[in-house]
Amino acid sequence: MANLTNIIPEKTIERLSEYRRTLLACHKQGITHIFSHVLAGIHGITAVQVRRDLMLIGFSSDTKKGYDVQVLIDYISNILDSPTPMHVAVVGMGHLGQAITKYFNSKGLKLRITAAFDVDPEKVGRTMDGIPVYHMDKFETTVEENDISIVIVSSPTSVAPQLVLPIINAGIRGVLNFTSTPLNFPQGIIVENYDITTLLEKVAYFVKEGDSNN
Repeated sequence: MANLTNIIPEKTIERLSEYRRTLLACHKQGITHIFSHVLAGIHGITAVQVRRDLMLIGFSSDTKKGYDVQVLIDYISNILDSPTPMHVAVVGMGHLGQAITKYFNSKGLKLRITAAFDVDPEKVGRTMDGIPVYHMDKFETTVEENDISIVIVSSPTSVAPQLVLPIINAGIRGVLNFTSTPLNFPQGIIVENYDITTLLEKVAYFVKEGDSNN
Protein backbone atom coordinates (compact mmCIF):
# COMPACT_ATOMS: atom_id res chain seq x y z
CA MET A 1 0.00 0.00 0.00
CA ALA A 2 1.15 3.57 -0.61
CA ASN A 3 3.18 5.30 2.06
CA LEU A 4 0.92 7.31 4.37
CA THR A 5 3.67 9.10 6.30
CA ASN A 6 2.37 11.56 8.96
CA ILE A 7 -1.10 10.01 8.79
CA ILE A 8 -2.58 7.44 11.19
CA PRO A 9 -0.87 4.06 10.58
CA GLU A 10 -2.62 1.52 8.34
CA LYS A 11 -3.08 -1.09 11.06
CA THR A 12 -4.63 1.49 13.38
CA ILE A 13 -7.09 2.53 10.67
CA GLU A 14 -8.00 -1.13 10.15
CA ARG A 15 -8.61 -1.61 13.87
CA LEU A 16 -10.65 1.61 14.13
CA SER A 17 -12.92 0.32 11.37
CA GLU A 18 -13.28 -2.98 13.24
CA TYR A 19 -13.95 -1.18 16.54
CA ARG A 20 -16.69 0.87 14.93
CA ARG A 21 -18.46 -2.20 13.55
CA THR A 22 -18.36 -3.77 17.02
CA LEU A 23 -19.60 -0.56 18.65
CA LEU A 24 -22.45 -0.27 16.16
CA ALA A 25 -23.48 -3.84 16.99
CA CYS A 26 -23.31 -3.02 20.71
CA HIS A 27 -25.39 0.11 20.22
CA LYS A 28 -28.00 -1.93 18.36
CA GLN A 29 -28.21 -4.25 21.39
CA GLY A 30 -28.78 -1.31 23.73
CA ILE A 31 -25.28 -1.36 25.25
CA THR A 32 -24.34 2.22 26.21
CA HIS A 33 -20.81 1.78 27.62
CA ILE A 34 -17.94 -0.61 26.98
CA PHE A 35 -14.58 -1.09 28.71
CA SER A 36 -11.33 -1.23 26.75
CA HIS A 37 -10.64 -4.80 27.90
CA VAL A 38 -14.05 -5.93 26.61
CA LEU A 39 -13.46 -4.30 23.22
CA ALA A 40 -9.99 -5.81 23.18
CA GLY A 41 -11.28 -9.30 23.96
CA ILE A 42 -13.75 -9.17 21.09
CA HIS A 43 -10.91 -8.38 18.68
CA GLY A 44 -8.29 -10.68 20.15
CA ILE A 45 -5.89 -7.90 21.16
CA THR A 46 -4.82 -6.26 24.42
CA ALA A 47 -6.60 -3.46 26.24
CA VAL A 48 -3.34 -1.53 26.02
CA GLN A 49 -3.56 -1.68 22.21
CA VAL A 50 -7.14 -0.40 22.24
CA ARG A 51 -6.22 2.50 24.53
CA ARG A 52 -3.14 3.28 22.46
CA ASP A 53 -5.20 3.41 19.25
CA LEU A 54 -7.76 5.72 20.81
CA MET A 55 -5.10 7.97 22.34
CA LEU A 56 -3.50 8.21 18.90
CA ILE A 57 -6.68 9.77 17.50
CA GLY A 58 -7.06 12.04 20.53
CA PHE A 59 -9.95 10.26 22.22
CA SER A 60 -10.20 10.23 26.01
CA SER A 61 -13.04 9.10 28.24
CA ASP A 62 -14.13 8.49 31.82
CA THR A 63 -12.87 4.92 32.20
CA LYS A 64 -14.87 4.36 35.44
CA LYS A 65 -17.92 3.62 33.30
CA GLY A 66 -16.04 2.59 30.22
CA TYR A 67 -16.26 4.26 26.84
CA ASP A 68 -19.56 5.84 25.85
CA VAL A 69 -20.49 3.71 22.82
CA GLN A 70 -22.32 6.41 20.85
CA VAL A 71 -19.70 9.06 21.55
CA LEU A 72 -16.92 6.72 20.44
CA ILE A 73 -18.83 5.74 17.28
CA ASP A 74 -19.18 9.41 16.39
CA TYR A 75 -15.53 10.14 17.18
CA ILE A 76 -14.21 7.27 15.04
CA SER A 77 -16.62 8.23 12.25
CA ASN A 78 -15.20 11.76 12.21
CA ILE A 79 -11.74 10.23 11.73
CA LEU A 80 -12.61 7.60 9.11
CA ASP A 81 -15.39 9.19 7.07
CA SER A 82 -15.31 11.87 4.44
CA PRO A 83 -17.63 14.84 5.16
CA THR A 84 -19.67 13.78 2.13
CA PRO A 85 -20.23 10.26 0.75
CA MET A 86 -17.39 8.99 -1.45
CA HIS A 87 -18.38 7.37 -4.72
CA VAL A 88 -17.01 3.94 -5.60
CA ALA A 89 -17.11 1.85 -8.78
CA VAL A 90 -16.80 -1.91 -9.22
CA VAL A 91 -14.87 -3.20 -12.23
CA GLY A 92 -15.96 -6.73 -13.07
CA MET A 93 -19.53 -7.78 -12.28
CA GLY A 94 -19.12 -11.52 -11.98
CA HIS A 95 -20.24 -13.33 -8.84
CA LEU A 96 -17.64 -11.58 -6.66
CA GLY A 97 -18.42 -8.11 -8.03
CA GLN A 98 -22.13 -8.61 -7.49
CA ALA A 99 -21.58 -9.88 -3.95
CA ILE A 100 -19.37 -6.89 -3.12
CA THR A 101 -21.95 -4.46 -4.49
CA LYS A 102 -24.79 -6.02 -2.52
CA TYR A 103 -22.72 -6.11 0.67
CA PHE A 104 -21.41 -2.53 0.66
CA ASN A 105 -24.58 -0.74 -0.31
CA SER A 106 -26.47 -2.43 2.52
CA LYS A 107 -24.10 -1.18 5.22
CA GLY A 108 -25.11 2.47 5.40
CA LEU A 109 -21.50 3.64 5.11
CA LYS A 110 -20.35 6.94 3.64
CA LEU A 111 -19.02 4.88 0.76
CA ARG A 112 -21.50 4.39 -2.05
CA ILE A 113 -21.04 2.12 -5.06
CA THR A 114 -22.60 4.23 -7.79
CA ALA A 115 -21.42 2.51 -10.98
CA ALA A 116 -20.16 -0.84 -12.23
CA PHE A 117 -18.20 -1.82 -15.33
CA ASP A 118 -17.92 -4.96 -17.41
CA VAL A 119 -17.47 -6.06 -21.03
CA ASP A 120 -20.02 -8.89 -20.99
CA PRO A 121 -22.95 -7.90 -23.23
CA GLU A 122 -25.24 -9.87 -20.90
CA LYS A 123 -24.39 -7.44 -18.08
CA VAL A 124 -23.67 -4.10 -19.82
CA GLY A 125 -26.70 -1.83 -19.93
CA ARG A 126 -28.41 -3.61 -17.06
CA THR A 127 -29.01 -2.43 -13.51
CA MET A 128 -27.77 -4.90 -10.92
CA ASP A 129 -28.77 -4.36 -7.28
CA GLY A 130 -29.69 -0.81 -8.22
CA ILE A 131 -26.29 -0.10 -9.80
CA PRO A 132 -26.01 0.67 -13.55
CA VAL A 133 -23.47 -1.46 -15.42
CA TYR A 134 -21.45 0.37 -18.09
CA HIS A 135 -19.08 -0.92 -20.73
CA MET A 136 -15.39 -0.37 -19.96
CA ASP A 137 -15.24 1.85 -23.06
CA LYS A 138 -17.13 4.45 -21.00
CA PHE A 139 -14.96 4.11 -17.89
CA GLU A 140 -13.17 7.47 -17.93
CA THR A 141 -16.22 9.57 -18.83
CA THR A 142 -18.49 7.77 -16.35
CA VAL A 143 -15.95 8.16 -13.54
CA GLU A 144 -15.77 11.89 -14.19
CA GLU A 145 -19.54 12.34 -14.50
CA ASN A 146 -20.21 10.46 -11.25
CA ASP A 147 -17.31 11.93 -9.25
CA ILE A 148 -15.93 8.45 -8.55
CA SER A 149 -12.66 8.41 -6.60
CA ILE A 150 -12.28 4.71 -5.66
CA VAL A 151 -12.54 1.51 -7.67
CA ILE A 152 -12.88 -2.09 -6.55
CA VAL A 153 -11.29 -4.46 -9.06
CA SER A 154 -13.04 -7.84 -9.16
CA SER A 155 -12.36 -8.66 -12.80
CA PRO A 156 -10.78 -11.90 -14.04
CA THR A 157 -7.13 -11.96 -12.98
CA SER A 158 -5.95 -12.24 -16.59
CA VAL A 159 -7.35 -8.82 -17.55
CA ALA A 160 -6.50 -6.97 -14.32
CA PRO A 161 -3.16 -5.52 -15.56
CA GLN A 162 -5.00 -3.95 -18.52
CA LEU A 163 -7.04 -1.87 -16.08
CA VAL A 164 -4.08 0.04 -14.65
CA LEU A 165 -3.83 2.64 -17.42
CA PRO A 166 -7.58 3.42 -17.60
CA ILE A 167 -7.66 3.79 -13.81
CA ILE A 168 -4.72 6.21 -13.89
CA ASN A 169 -6.17 8.19 -16.81
CA ALA A 170 -9.55 8.48 -15.08
CA GLY A 171 -7.98 10.18 -12.06
CA ILE A 172 -8.95 7.45 -9.61
CA ARG A 173 -7.28 7.98 -6.21
CA GLY A 174 -7.85 4.64 -4.49
CA VAL A 175 -7.93 1.00 -5.63
CA LEU A 176 -9.02 -2.14 -3.79
CA ASN A 177 -7.78 -5.07 -5.87
CA PHE A 178 -9.48 -8.44 -5.31
CA THR A 179 -7.63 -10.28 -8.08
CA SER A 180 -4.61 -12.52 -7.48
CA THR A 181 -2.38 -10.26 -9.63
CA PRO A 182 -0.83 -7.37 -7.64
CA LEU A 183 -1.48 -4.04 -9.36
CA ASN A 184 1.09 -1.26 -9.11
CA PHE A 185 0.25 2.41 -9.50
CA PRO A 186 2.18 5.69 -9.39
CA GLN A 187 2.62 7.47 -6.08
CA GLY A 188 -0.55 9.31 -5.18
CA ILE A 189 -2.90 6.40 -5.89
CA ILE A 190 -3.62 4.31 -2.80
CA VAL A 191 -3.80 0.61 -3.64
CA GLU A 192 -4.64 -2.37 -1.46
CA ASN A 193 -4.04 -5.78 -3.05
CA TYR A 194 -6.34 -8.30 -1.40
CA ASP A 195 -5.56 -11.82 -2.59
CA ILE A 196 -8.28 -14.15 -1.30
CA THR A 197 -6.41 -17.26 -2.47
CA THR A 198 -3.27 -16.35 -0.52
CA LEU A 199 -5.25 -15.53 2.61
CA LEU A 200 -7.19 -18.79 2.42
CA GLU A 201 -4.00 -20.78 1.89
CA LYS A 202 -2.48 -19.04 4.93
CA VAL A 203 -5.46 -20.06 7.05
CA ALA A 204 -5.29 -23.62 5.67
CA TYR A 205 -1.57 -23.83 6.50
CA PHE A 206 -2.10 -22.94 10.14
CA VAL A 207 -5.05 -25.32 10.39
CA LYS A 208 -2.83 -28.07 8.96
CA GLU A 209 -0.02 -27.23 11.38
CA GLY A 210 -2.44 -27.18 14.29
CA ASP A 211 -3.75 -30.62 13.32
CA SER A 212 -0.22 -32.03 13.02
CA ASN A 213 0.66 -30.81 16.51
CA ASN A 214 -2.35 -32.48 18.14
